[in-house]
Amino acid sequence: MKLEELPKIYDLSASDPRSELIDRSAQSHEELQRIDRIMAEMGRLRAVERKISLASQQYMQLNETDMRAVRFLISAKNTGSFVTPSALAKHLKISTASVTKMIDKMEKAGHVVRTAHPTDRRSLCVEVTNGAHIAAREQVGRHHAARFGAAARLSQAEQETVIRFLAETAHDVEASIASVREPGVPAA
Repeated sequence: MKLEELPKIYDLSASDPRSELIDRSAQSHEELQRIDRIMAEMGRLRAVERKISLASQQYMQLNETDMRAVRFLISAKNTGSFVTPSALAKHLKISTASVTKMIDKMEKAGHVVRTAHPTDRRSLCVEVTNGAHIAAREQVGRHHAARFGAAARLSQAEQETVIRFLAETAHDVEASIASVREPGVPAA
């Protein structure tokens, strides 16, 4: 695979030219170039994923939260799990009132159906329709499946390195969220 030229907006020299955020004094020029390339490729991947997400939302005429609900419902269907409106609200981190409104809209559009809970007569379940399942698989699933090929082409050692990198990146970025404070607000 030929590496393409990527925008320089991800280069540390463009985003942190005076090393105010990152002390780079211990890295060689070559190491910094490789790190810049990793950041650029991560940015390119995020851009592609945004493009896929927007195209899928437009195709299915759903917003981002609705698409997250569809993915959750498909996963539940594939694993034989039952999803109640309250479980869906918890997964999406939205109120049960918002979920009810969303389910009403998605049911009217033919994306979901309400069914009786198989073991709790007082509860309802929400299921993705076959049409919505097929549409999501064609629009989103095929793109996500493409990731498998890239991962499968790596050696076991490369896979372990990528796993460690992604896990550490997620951890470090998550930790940075807690450390950010509003401008002008002193640290506690």
